[in-house]
Amino acid sequence: MGTTSIQTYTRVAGVLMVLTMIGGFFGEMYMPSRILVRGDAAATARNIVESSFLFRLGFAAYLVEAICDIALSLVFYVLLRPVNRNIALLAAFFGLVSTAVFAVGQLFYFGATVPLGDAEYLKSFSTDQRNALSMISIRMYGLAAGIFMAFYGIATGVRGYLVYGAGYLPRALGVLMMLAGLGFIARNFVLVLAPAYVSDLFLVPMFVSGLSLMLWMLLKGVDVPRWEARAAASRD
Repeated sequence: MGTTSIQTYTRVAGVLMVLTMIGGFFGEMYMPSRILVRGDAAATARNIVESSFLFRLGFAAYLVEAICDIALSLVFYVLLRPVNRNIALLAAFFGLVSTAVFAVGQLFYFGATVPLGDAEYLKSFSTDQRNALSMISIRMYGLAAGIFMAFYGIATGVRGYLVYGAGYLPRALGVLMMLAGLGFIARNFVLVLAPAYVSDLFLVPMFVSGLSLMLWMLLKGVDVPRWEARAAASRD
């Protein structure tokens, strides 16, 4: 793989991370803040119906994020396999599984629209029952999203370990990614074992590491001679 090719991979990684952050922010933060009302099924149902396009746009943003995450699994594997091919492959597997788990969650998210439709079979349910079914579906989405964090955290932490030992990327990025992975994993287990103590502070390292890695990939990329040396050594 030539100099231009590997640097192209790093730029592609940076662009994909930009799209992932935009899609994730809109679909997982901005849109829910406009639609979902905690503990109020009726208000949430009303917002979903009245802002149907915005709700669906949030799902479309997730699709963009998911597509980019799948591509990133391959890109990070290519960038990090000179360090250790098997561990890089393991990180790719965890990355793909995390996307698949979150996709299940998004199915529940989109499924929240079904009880609020006008299908004939829904007339056997009262309005309150339909609102409750919609809220349950959204709640299931939230649980699936929380579970996804463990898999994504492991993928990020393993990639951080490889970045730390690579020699062609800053070790500081590797440390940030390992901390970010631990934060995601910790939040997942707190959600399962002690949900009252779940905090978004666990996610701060992921934001910092993601932003740092994205900027580095876009502006600097890998140290090509060192990457090529590691790649040549791994083939011996």
